[in-house]
Amino acid sequence: MQFVDYSRIFVKSGHGGKGCVSFRREKYVPRGGPDGGDGGKGGDILIKATSHLNTLIDFRYKREYKAKDGQNGMGKKMHGKNGDDLIIPVPAGTVIKLSDSGSVEADLVRDGDFFTAVKGGRGGLGNSHFATPARQVPRFAQPGEEGEEKWLILELKLLADVGLIGMPNAGKSTLISVISSAKPKIADYPFTTLTPNLGVVKLAGYMSFVVADIPGLIEGAHKGAGLGHQFLRHVERTSMLLHLVDVSDIVNADPVEELKKINNELGLYSPKLLEKQQAVVGTKIDIAVDKKRLYKLTKYCKDNSIDFFPISAVTGKGIKKILSYLAAKIEEKNN
Repeated sequence: MQFVDYSRIFVKSGHGGKGCVSFRREKYVPRGGPDGGDGGKGGDILIKATSHLNTLIDFRYKREYKAKDGQNGMGKKMHGKNGDDLIIPVPAGTVIKLSDSGSVEADLVRDGDFFTAVKGGRGGLGNSHFATPARQVPRFAQPGEEGEEKWLILELKLLADVGLIGMPNAGKSTLISVISSAKPKIADYPFTTLTPNLGVVKLAGYMSFVVADIPGLIEGAHKGAGLGHQFLRHVERTSMLLHLVDVSDIVNADPVEELKKINNELGLYSPKLLEKQQAVVGTKIDIAVDKKRLYKLTKYCKDNSIDFFPISAVTGKGIKKILSYLAAKIEEKNN
């Protein structure tokens, strides 16, 4: 299924039904009087989070949603039927914003969270409400109130325990394919991963946690460079970050500078991201022959008290150690 994490939709609640103008005309009932019933309330539109969805792709094909109108009132003081509410399911982790201002209306984090996007119009009162001693034959009733309408932006932020971040081709997709059943596209060119991937890591003793492979970031990502900030939003939901740095001989860039550049982008996007617990992983050690990049990154992490793990996802070296570390940190955070 295609991953879509942004959509713009139009929602409109139902109009309230009209009040009825009616008079009793029963045999043997003198001076029957007004008996017009009230109109029904228009339907609301609710947006509800569910764990059964993980993408906003449905909103690519349908962008307009309208709830049912309330029925008009009837004679004999019969109330019109209320319009049915419309419930729109979205993945847990969806943020709802007003399209015109960008202000956040709701943040549906957990399964079952819901938000009333627009409320249906109130039904009009029938003419039976307007009879007085001075006005015994009211020939008018209230119209129903119109429903609300607005354009909304839906933004999905993936819910994960661990977020894998780093430069393009740092080995994020390879790692998540090894530690989980996720099958992301893997290739030897930049920006192979165009959408975030989720993988569930299952360990002994029924322990499991969710890992998100965030597409490669580059300098200027907070301004939209590369794949841009459209994927930085997914980092916000993760409990901790695993920063992958390629230490192989294939890359000529300074590994410490790469680490600093990505962290700088995180801070420019949102300073809160730098408050998240972070560990550094040196990847592709199986093809790090002279080990200059590995030694430099190891020393930097040691000098700055950063947890560091050299691994090779291809040979499996260091994988058990990093998984044990992540499991302990997640359990510690949950307790």
